[in-house]
Amino acid sequence: MITVKNLLENKGYNTWSVLPEATVYEALQKMAEKEIGAVMVMQNENLVGIFSERDYARKLVLKNQFSKDSIVKDYMSTNVFSVKSETGILECMNIMTDKHIRHLPVLENQKVIGIVTIGDIVNEIIKRQKSTIDDLESYIYGGNYGTK
Repeated sequence: MITVKNLLENKGYNTWSVLPEATVYEALQKMAEKEIGAVMVMQNENLVGIFSERDYARKLVLKNQFSKDSIVKDYMSTNVFSVKSETGILECMNIMTDKHIRHLPVLENQKVIGIVTIGDIVNEIIKRQKSTIDDLESYIYGGNYGTK
């Protein structure tokens, strides 16, 4: 079973966050700079929410709000689902599918140690499937079994 820990060991443990009092514009700048779709919202090293492109589009743009005048805490998602490092990536995929989310913070002892995205999980599954296919092809075509 592939776990979140396996995925983070390959991907890295980097996380990006903003304070709840940051402007939405500042959060969007960080997301653009880091080329990510969401930032965690942290207060005193505690995860208090997550702010994503989806939050921006649905909660600000469609309501004619302005990012420079808006504060992240007023628009972030506060019902944040998280996983632990020993969680399997298929369980992560199920959570993301059931809850309609794309980002899962990884917590150990109530502290953020990383984040996994639906893209991370799909890429890992594709990589593992390709490796399996390559191994099978090598086994099938690699030897001249039974011929002289």
